[in-house]
This record gives sequence, C-alpha cells and structure tokens, in this order.
Amino acid sequence: MRDENAIVVEAWNTVLFDKFVRFRHVLTHGLSGHSDEMWRRLPIAEGSRVLDVGCGFGDTTLRIAAATGPQGKVVGVDCAANFIDMATKEARAAQLEQVSFLVADAQDLSALPGESFDAVTLRSVLIYVPDKLKAHREFFRVLKRGGRLSYFEPINSMSRYGQETPDFFGFPAGPVQHLADKVLKVFAAIQGPGDPMLNFQERDLIDLAEDAGFEDVRLTVDFTMSRTIPLPQRLSWDHWLKQSGNPKIPAVGEAIDQALSPAEQAEFEAHMRPQVESGRGLFRLGRAFMVATKGA
Repeated sequence: MRDENAIVVEAWNTVLFDKFVRFRHVLTHGLSGHSDEMWRRLPIAEGSRVLDVGCGFGDTTLRIAAATGPQGKVVGVDCAANFIDMATKEARAAQLEQVSFLVADAQDLSALPGESFDAVTLRSVLIYVPDKLKAHREFFRVLKRGGRLSYFEPINSMSRYGQETPDFFGFPAGPVQHLADKVLKVFAAIQGPGDPMLNFQERDLIDLAEDAGFEDVRLTVDFTMSRTIPLPQRLSWDHWLKQSGNPKIPAVGEAIDQALSPAEQAEFEAHMRPQVESGRGLFRLGRAFMVATKGA
C-alpha cells in the first residue's frame, strides 16, 4: 500500500503543476530578472558543476547549462515528477547533454553525493519548504569546499496584513471591512501564519545559512513601499479578480464567490472596484538575494 503522505504530496504537486503551466509565460518573464541578479552575484564559470534546486520547467537550468558549456554539468531537481518530465523533454530537444534532472526534495538531496557541486542555485523555492534549515544543510553538504550558494526569495512576511488600518490586500475596505474579513478567512484557512511562505523574515535567512555551516554570508534585501500601486502592477477589476498571490491559494474572485452572497458581492465590488482600478492602495514588495560560501 502506498504511503498516505506520498499520495497527498503527489496530489498537491499536481495542483501546483497545473497552475504553473497556465501561468508559465508570466512566471518565467517575471522571474528572469531575478535569475540575472543571482548570476551577477554568482558568476557561473565554464565547466562548472551546478545544482538547480526547485527547477520547475527547467527554464533556469537550461540557461545555466549555456553558461557552463558542454564541459560543465548541470543537475535540476524538483519534488514534482510532472515538472521533471517536462524539463527532461526540453533538455533533450535542446540537445544539452550536460543537463540531467532528478525528482528530489530540497530537504532531502541524499540521491546526490556530498561535495560534488561548485554552486547551488534556487529561485523562489524556500517559500515552499517547511524545514528551511534542513534544506540549507543539504545545500551545504552537496557543495564542494569553496562552493557557493546563491538564491532569490520573496519576503512575504514583510507585508503587514494586520495593520492599524484594516484593508484587503492593501486596499482600504472601509464600510465593507466585514465582507473583506469573510473573504480573508478563505485564504487564512488554506495558508495560516505557519505556512512556509509566511514563516520567515529576511534576517532568518542569515541565521539559516550560518547554522548550516556557511561562511561569508551576504544578504541583500530590496524592500519597496508605495501608497499608490505602480502603473505596471495596476489592474482592471476583472483582471484583479483573476489574480492569485501564489499557486497555493485561490484567485481573489474565487475566494469572493466562495465567501459572499450575490448581494454581498455587489456591495463589495461597488466599494472596492474604484480603488483597485485607480491604484489607491498600499503596495509592498520584499525581495532577498543570498550568496553564501562553504569554507575551503
């Protein structure tokens, strides 16, 4: 009989995979700049051996392979077999023989030998990892002496959702706060404070790297706050309803449909729509870039 937890994990990964497939273009475009910044901080030399953790479709893995050249070796790992299947097909189509893929969890890289990589990279992966210290210890183990870890992570806990002024994802709810609270309960039931996406702040990343044994830990945090939603992030009401903060939670419109009656939805829209479309809200964005070295 299959392990019950394994069945749950497989089903969950299928849900994530389906959402990522639908929004692949948006995700790839949105994260490409973060990859460039990671590599600027961690130059990838030709002939390097690189491990790409949480590789997803393998977009970043294939870009790394172009930097290492045919003399290098790039391994992409992801806990979802669906991602690995797709990434493997794309690597074969690109005829990149230096690339291979493996189903593995960031918290357990035991299928890979210790001290076998020059660099470990990941991008928006720790937000899905429950035991972040265990993952960092695995990164440390598989790195060669002098090898470096480089990653980007969004810092979701920098956004203060429980502010003195109640709101709904940054937009003042005012007279419909009671309706906003109903919708927020839908999200809270799925993703509470202990969720991996919310259970760490930027300073915790330094502690995790240090506790795992890394030396020369360098963390850069970019935090933006604006009282007006920037134009590139400003959306129409219909588009905003289709937004989901991350693949683990429903879109805003789906949560509203679940929590509110038709009459309540009309009341909620009458107040919220003008604010959403004019950008009259609080915009917060936290991003962290880490580079840490394993001592020689």
